Amino acid sequence: MQDPILSISGKPGLFRLVSQGRNMLIVESLDSEKKRFPVGARDRVTSLSDISMYTDEEDVPLMQVFQNLSEAMGGAPVNLHHNKATEKELADFMATALPNYDRDRVYKADMKKLLQWYNILVNCGYTNFVEEEETPEAE
Repeated sequence: MQDPILSISGKPGLFRLVSQGRNMLIVESLDSEKKRFPVGARDRVTSLSDISMYTDEEDVPLMQVFQNLSEAMGGAPVNLHHNKATEKELADFMATALPNYDRDRVYKADMKKLLQWYNILVNCGYTNFVEEEETPEAE
């Protein structure tokens, strides 16, 4: 994924980093409005590439979880609404995304947020979440 995608505490949805100013960031919403606004130092901003999910072994980067979902769903959005899904539906969804997720440390709210963010990204045209590493050619 080329663009830095951000989550801003207290603001719904996801945002794309447009520019950096002095003591602030300029972000653009990923919804249809494409509204741009400044985000100051008082706002808690987190890049999605800095987030990871708990598993039974080691933590897995969120972008890898999105990639797993994209491959399982064929690049299509998930047909669940994050607020209306039951715990069973969320658990099944999570098992698709990350089969060995830590059932004690990944909460229902985390699953809802993952579902919501994945659908936002797919609806905005993002399908490749993990950059493929270049392999050196054999000589």
